[in-house]
Amino acid sequence: MAFRTLKDIDMSHKRVLVRVDFNVPLDAKGRVADDTRIRAALPTINYLRSKKSIVILMTHLGRPEKVEDRFRLDAVAVRLSRLLKARVHKFDDVVGSDVEDAVGELSWGEVCLLENLRFYPEEERDDECFASELASLADIYVNDAFSVSHRAHASVHAITKLLPSVAGFQMQHEIETFDRVLHRPKRPFIAIMGGAKVSDKIEVLENLLAKVDALLIGGAMMFTFLKATGLEVGKSKVEPDKYALARRLLKKSHRKLILPIDCVVASSPNTRGSVVDATAIPKNVMGLDIGPKTVEVYRQILAEANTIVWNGPVGMFELARFAKGTNELAKAIAKLKAVKIVGGGDTIDAINKLDLASRFTHVSTGGGASLDFLAGKTLPGIRALEENVPRIKKAQLIRRFIPHP
Repeated sequence: MAFRTLKDIDMSHKRVLVRVDFNVPLDAKGRVADDTRIRAALPTINYLRSKKSIVILMTHLGRPEKVEDRFRLDAVAVRLSRLLKARVHKFDDVVGSDVEDAVGELSWGEVCLLENLRFYPEEERDDECFASELASLADIYVNDAFSVSHRAHASVHAITKLLPSVAGFQMQHEIETFDRVLHRPKRPFIAIMGGAKVSDKIEVLENLLAKVDALLIGGAMMFTFLKATGLEVGKSKVEPDKYALARRLLKKSHRKLILPIDCVVASSPNTRGSVVDATAIPKNVMGLDIGPKTVEVYRQILAEANTIVWNGPVGMFELARFAKGTNELAKAIAKLKAVKIVGGGDTIDAINKLDLASRFTHVSTGGGASLDFLAGKTLPGIRALEENVPRIKKAQLIRRFIPHP
């Protein structure tokens, strides 16, 4: 990969437009409930402040269909200000003469936050005129939002055609971490894939099977695989149109794809569960978690790993009675000395509930972006940064990213 980073351009006394991802959950009172994504951007913001840059932050929040007060970023600005221990100037718009004037009044080293990008439909349309208005605010563009870089939106893609563009520290760390895992992992390399649907992770499963030493399956998707092998799965959620694919993946995997040997079942998510073997699931129940035998088998496999990638809970973890599989695996992985990378909002929520995030090598801020990267896709946001590199500089950057023998 050949893209520029913060330290490849002189940022001193520049107006710097930074795409962050502050799409954070808010509580019933409209306050930030989890500031993980805000904290992830602090190294980039503080570096720019140290260079006396004017830092112009832009983000989206939620999926507004129009301008709605509940999607305004005032609460985000308050939390960011607390974390920075400095004032954050919150603007009530994204573009326009009022915003231009407000940016012009800022002093070197100050930070401002534009209003919600998605109040403008042009953002998601990758509109070049909208990107041009954004670009007029700054001298340099920084993408520090890996989690939205799988989307070709104006603040991620079109903007790079108009300004010198670099990756922020969080973006750089995400890319380098996943690139290293996919192309230069310490072996054995074990992946855990959970979640509801095989269809959501087809390309990830296919790409990882060519790279890992074992791929452990959990979550509701396991029942599509079990059903594809001819087993009874009762009322468990399955994707009949993916049975052929599941059989193909199992055959292609050469026994690297590991399925649960038992599971927790119940007549519905609202009733108490019981453990049954995967070969003996009654017709009147649904599977909602992996069972204790599977946890032990997976724990033994993971104990041999030097690299672990985990995406997706292995059960309906949001309900305590079906969270044991996910929780037990999280605690087991946390104790290991391997490189441990976790991605996906639900998986991260599970780890945060157990206060284990600090025990993992890398907790990715990217949901769909990390899945696309694991699937071997080139993210539009990364491609845009690569295409922004001057030709002369690109050769030097390529050498920097080639590992030494």
